[in-house]
Amino acid sequence: MAASTAYIAASTNRHPQAADISHSSLAAIGSSSLVALWDISGKTNRGISETLPGHEGLVTCVRFISDASFASADDCGTLILWRKLGSQAYQFVDEQTIPLHGRYPLTLALTVLPGSKVLFLAISGTDSKIHIWARSDNLFVHASVLTGHEDWVKTLDFQNPTSQGQPLILASGSQNATIRLWNIEPWSRPSSATPKDQADGLSDELLDAFEASLGDVGEAEEGGRQISLKRHILTVKTDQGSSQQYSITFDALLVGHEAGVTSLAWKPSSADSLPTLLSTSTDSSVILWSPSTIVAPTKEGSTSIWINRQRFGDIGGQRLGGFVGGAWAKEGGEALAWGWSGGWRRWSCAASSKVAHEEIWTESGAIGGHKGPVKGLDWSPTGNYILSAGLDQTTRIHGTATSPHIGDGIWHELSRPQVHGYDLLDVAFIDPLRFVSIADEKVARVFEAPGNFVDLAEDLGVSKFTESEHNRPLGANVPPLGLSNKAVDNAQAPTNLRETPRRRPYEGELASTTLWPEIEKVFGHGYESMTLAVSPEKRFIATACKATTPEHAVVRVYDTSKYQLVGNPLTGHSLTVTRISFSPNEKYVLSVSRDRSWRLSQASQESGGIIGLLVLSRSVADVVPLGFIPVAADKSHGRIIWDCAWASEGDVFATASRDKTVSPSW
Repeated sequence: MAASTAYIAASTNRHPQAADISHSSLAAIGSSSLVALWDISGKTNRGISETLPGHEGLVTCVRFISDASFASADDCGTLILWRKLGSQAYQFVDEQTIPLHGRYPLTLALTVLPGSKVLFLAISGTDSKIHIWARSDNLFVHASVLTGHEDWVKTLDFQNPTSQGQPLILASGSQNATIRLWNIEPWSRPSSATPKDQADGLSDELLDAFEASLGDVGEAEEGGRQISLKRHILTVKTDQGSSQQYSITFDALLVGHEAGVTSLAWKPSSADSLPTLLSTSTDSSVILWSPSTIVAPTKEGSTSIWINRQRFGDIGGQRLGGFVGGAWAKEGGEALAWGWSGGWRRWSCAASSKVAHEEIWTESGAIGGHKGPVKGLDWSPTGNYILSAGLDQTTRIHGTATSPHIGDGIWHELSRPQVHGYDLLDVAFIDPLRFVSIADEKVARVFEAPGNFVDLAEDLGVSKFTESEHNRPLGANVPPLGLSNKAVDNAQAPTNLRETPRRRPYEGELASTTLWPEIEKVFGHGYESMTLAVSPEKRFIATACKATTPEHAVVRVYDTSKYQLVGNPLTGHSLTVTRISFSPNEKYVLSVSRDRSWRLSQASQESGGIIGLLVLSRSVADVVPLGFIPVAADKSHGRIIWDCAWASEGDVFATASRDKTVSPSW
C-alpha cells in the first residue's frame, strides 16, 4: 500500500530572514532544521507541500537566487544551495572575509550600483550604524558609514531604479521603531556656480556645522542628532578602470510603528508603478509606505513625503510578540508576514470597481504550525480531526475541510483550544467534544468544545453533531492574569466571538476566538505532570508525575464522568513513570518508568484487595471497577524505558528502552 503526504503543519523560525519568496510565488521557509516549501499561487491552497532535510542547526536565512534555486543557512555555520532536479549544483569558495571588529552583524543587503556593474554591500549590526562596502578589483572595500539611527539596525533592503534618472534607494529599519530612506545616485561636482546658486545652496561644510550644533541640544532631547543632511561621497572603480563618484543622501524618515522594526521589503515594481515599502514590527502591525508628491519651494520644484498607505495586523501592539518578517508574493499582489509564534498572515489586493487607483486589501488563509516540539497527538474518537500539543504552550485541532467552495480533502488548523502559560506535554480525547491535557504543572485540565467550534466543524464538512451537542457556550476567553479558559455565552460574548465567519480561522483569529472552555481541573500529584493516558472506552484517565522517590512514583486513575480517583494510586515504581497504557479491553493498566521496570495492574471490584477480580469486556463496559491492583512486574531493560503499547488483541504488549531494544511480553 502506497503512502503519500496529505498535510504538513510547520511554523517559521524567529529570524527576519528565515523565509523568502521567488518571482513565481514559491515560498522557502526555515522551520527548525528543515526548509519547507509552500506554493502560494496554488489554486487548492493546500499549504506546505514538502520539507527538505539537510541542516543540522536552526535555519536562520533563506534566499532565492532564481526560480530554480535558492540558498539556506543555519546557526551551525552551514550554507546549502538547493536546485531543482536535473541541474548541477554550484561549488563555493571563500573569496574574502570582511572583518567587523567585534560588532555582531544583524542584516545585510547586496545590489549593483546604477549605471555600473559594481557590487554594493550594506551591513548593519549592533553599533546603530550602516556600513557601506563597494567591490573594487574583485574585493570589497569599506566606502562609507551612515549614521542617524539611535538603536540597532535590524533590517536593510534596496530598491533598484525602474527608469532612467531614478536613484537607488536603501531602506533601513531600526529597533527604535523608525525607518530611514537613503538615495544613492551618480554624482559629479559642479564646475561652476552662479551667485544665486551659491546663495541658495548649502555646502557640505555648512551642513556639518549645522549637525554639530544640533548635538548641543542634547542626546536625550527630541531632535538631537536625529536628522542628518550630509551628502556622503564615495568613489568606485568601474570595469573599464575609470573612476565614478556616487552620493548617498538621507531622503526620508518614516515614523509610524510603536515598537522595533523587524523587516523591510520593497514591492516588485515597474516603471509606471508607485514605489511601495512593506515594513513589519513587534507592535503586531504591517505598514505599506508610498510617496505622496507635494509642491515645495525648492530648486527641484517638488519633494516626496512618504505616507502610511495601508496598515494591517492587530490593534493594541506587541500581542504574542508581533511580526518577525514580511515579504511580497504574486508580483506585489499579496503581502505576507510571519509572527513570533511562527504562523503566517496573508493579505491580497484587488482594484476597486468604484474608485480609480484605489486598492482593496482582504486577508486570506496562510500556513502555520507548532513553534516547538510536538509532545502529544490524538485522533478524535470519530476519526474526523486530530488534536496536538506542543512545547509552544498550545493545543491545536487539525481537520480536513470538505465544503464545496474550498474543495475536498484539504487539511487546515481549525482551532487552538488551549493557549497556556506552561509547556504542554500530552493530550488525549475523552469524547469528540472533550479532551484532557497535561503541562509542566501539577494539574490535568479538561476542556469542552464551545458552540462556535461545533458550528464551524459542520459548516466546513469536518464532522456532524446532534442537536443537543449544539447547545453549549458560544466560546471562551482567558481573564487577565489567568490561566483558565472561562466559558462565554451569547449575551456576554464580545463582538469577535459573535461575528465569527463561517470559514477556516486565520492565524490572527486562532489564538483569540477559537479557545475552548476549561470545565475541570484534576488534582492529586505532588510534582509536575509527566504522562497521560485515556482508556480505549474513554472511561478512565491515568496520570503520573515527575518523581525521585517511590512515594510520588505512582499512577493515579480517574473516571471521566466525575473525575474522581478510582481506587488507590498504583504504587511499585521508584522513579518517574514515563508512559501509561490501558489494554484494549480496559482490564489492565501498564506502566513503565525510569527505574527500568514495567508494572502491570488489573481491574478489581475491591479497591484495596485481590478479592473478586473483574474481567472487563466491551459487552460489559458499563461495569466500573473499584480499583486496580498489581499483578506482574519485570525489569527486562538495562536503561530507562520510554514507551509501551498493547497489541490490538490485548494479549501482548511491548516496551521500548533507551538501551535500543523493544521487548515484547505476554
